[in-house]
Amino acid sequence: MAEYAMGMVGLGVMGKNLSWNMEEKGFSVAAHDAWPEPVDKFVAESAGKNVAGFKDLGEFVRSLRRPRRIILLIKAGAVTDKGIAGLLPHLEPGDILVDGGNEYFRETERRAKELADKHIKFFGMGVSGGEEGARHGPSMMPGGDKAAYEELAPVFTKIAAQVADGPCVTYIGPGGAGHYVKMVHNGIEYGDMQLIAEAYWLLKHLGGLSNQELHDTFAEWNAGELSSFLIEITRDIFKTQDPEGPGELLDKVLDQGQMKGTGKWTVMDAAEIGVAIPTIATSVEMRVLSSAKAARVTASKALPGPTGLSKQDKKQLIADVRAALYASKACSYAQGLGLIGKASDERGWGVQISELARIWQGGCIIRAQFLTRIKEAYQRDPKLANLLLDPGFVAELGPRQAGWRNVISLAARAGLPVLTMGASLGYYDTVRAEHLPVNLVQAQRDLFGAHTYKRVDRDGDFHSKWR
Repeated sequence: MAEYAMGMVGLGVMGKNLSWNMEEKGFSVAAHDAWPEPVDKFVAESAGKNVAGFKDLGEFVRSLRRPRRIILLIKAGAVTDKGIAGLLPHLEPGDILVDGGNEYFRETERRAKELADKHIKFFGMGVSGGEEGARHGPSMMPGGDKAAYEELAPVFTKIAAQVADGPCVTYIGPGGAGHYVKMVHNGIEYGDMQLIAEAYWLLKHLGGLSNQELHDTFAEWNAGELSSFLIEITRDIFKTQDPEGPGELLDKVLDQGQMKGTGKWTVMDAAEIGVAIPTIATSVEMRVLSSAKAARVTASKALPGPTGLSKQDKKQLIADVRAALYASKACSYAQGLGLIGKASDERGWGVQISELARIWQGGCIIRAQFLTRIKEAYQRDPKLANLLLDPGFVAELGPRQAGWRNVISLAARAGLPVLTMGASLGYYDTVRAEHLPVNLVQAQRDLFGAHTYKRVDRDGDFHSKWR
């Protein structure tokens, strides 16, 4: 007999925690997984809760009230296609499927079209916040079938993270808009994480800060303008002891980055629609470069670098790195939000950037104090060409330039890689440049390929004989 309000397919960390979140907010949950062990574990851990686990897919679907409302939290790509294909024979017109995984937005659009032909309502929804967010309140970015979202809005507004501005969920837009915004959210996250890593490296190698001093420094930063979830967890990482032996655990972690695809997808689409995102792009490139650990070890013995740089005054270095991190972080958000704005305009999604800043204030990985100011900037000017041009950010970045430029210079002279922080400064200087050396590039293109060029003193396209 159908009795459960919500269905969950996938009982990994996110699926089971989101199920418990929904149950806690008053929604009974039926759950299914392709493997029996996660179902047994879920049932055992859910004693006393209004949930049920099902190993048989048909029995699972039959347990749900109509129209059935099912969230999928399974691996993107072929696994999601297989999961949907398995469900379809058991579904009826009007049932709702929600893909809550990190899926490529083009795949979401394809599935939406295929399922619409079968009269199944479907939308893709980015879910940010990891295990803790799923359990206690994530930030959610749903996009696709608006009527389907509105039917589920009473559920999502209750299970989302709650901040002073309301629940951290909003309808993003049609098509693949929800998964696209989550994709770029993750790209901003890549940039933010790499910038923090570079700040740590500068303080450790130029200032000689111990892990305890790094903990204290990040604790101070988290009480000010840099306050954010990522700064907070970084603070805690510095003091975590190695359970396997003496010292801090961080020093035992291999410097070899990994990624699952959202950062790469962000860079790919930025190139496709013509938006520069160097802070985000270099953060992806740093994970790629770091993965070649053996090659780097070999190169470290073969390629010469600076002989070293004397240790810097700690107090001044900490102040300069703090300034550089804040300014570079602003560039990461400016690039990501600019990319979303351009994609929304080209694809007719109607995404409200101020709403994104609002729902990212709680639950998600990139939640930060200055998102309130970003929200206010886009409320003042919804068509803001670049976040850096908001008068508030103009006023803040100006005084931070000296410290920003100083640490990039120090890093270069010491041979310390700050690819992402350096790219951020390069982006800032390029955005504010009245003239760029691209006139020479255009001349080169015209010389070897007759691609033509434009002149500064008259209209039209020109081709010249250069030699």
